[in-house]
Amino acid sequence: MNRNLVTALRIAWGLPEFRDGVRHLVDLDEVAVLLAALSDPDHDREVERSLLGLLRSGLDTTEIREAVLLLLEEDDVRRPLVGAMTEPLAARPGQAAAIASAAEDPAVRRELRAVLDSARARQLIWQAVDDQMEDNRVGVIHRAAVLFVRHRSVRRLVWALRRHGVLRELRRRADDPSPTG
Repeated sequence: MNRNLVTALRIAWGLPEFRDGVRHLVDLDEVAVLLAALSDPDHDREVERSLLGLLRSGLDTTEIREAVLLLLEEDDVRRPLVGAMTEPLAARPGQAAAIASAAEDPAVRRELRAVLDSARARQLIWQAVDDQMEDNRVGVIHRAAVLFVRHRSVRRLVWALRRHGVLRELRRRADDPSPTG
């Protein structure tokens, strides 16, 4: 397992606010089973759907959402989590740097909180995820457009991510390391 992820999880678990947020609301055995199944490269879509369902119900629960957001706000937790997320992107240093830069920006974290605090925005995000799972590109584009038009916090988050180059780096093809993409 990624050492940065282990470090971040150990620090997070040491935060009483995090433990209190998840202790009574998440079946940790269920999470462990789903993560183990997801780590199998031959897992089926039902495993992904189950994990997304668990994530959906968690983010709709105020205590869990606050615990997750706490992970992003605590420097000692956020930095190892970002390290764990960007380590596999060694072949994409621009993308790794853009993600790390965005994660360190308090404005990005503030806008992410605003988006996740909006029940309507969360609902549209989950509808877009469902469309993605069903390979419905038109649905994904429609939901993204509605999110962007109707939710000021989503627009501000997108612009903040753009400032850090995250959107540019996500558009770049994985096999094209040139700066012009």
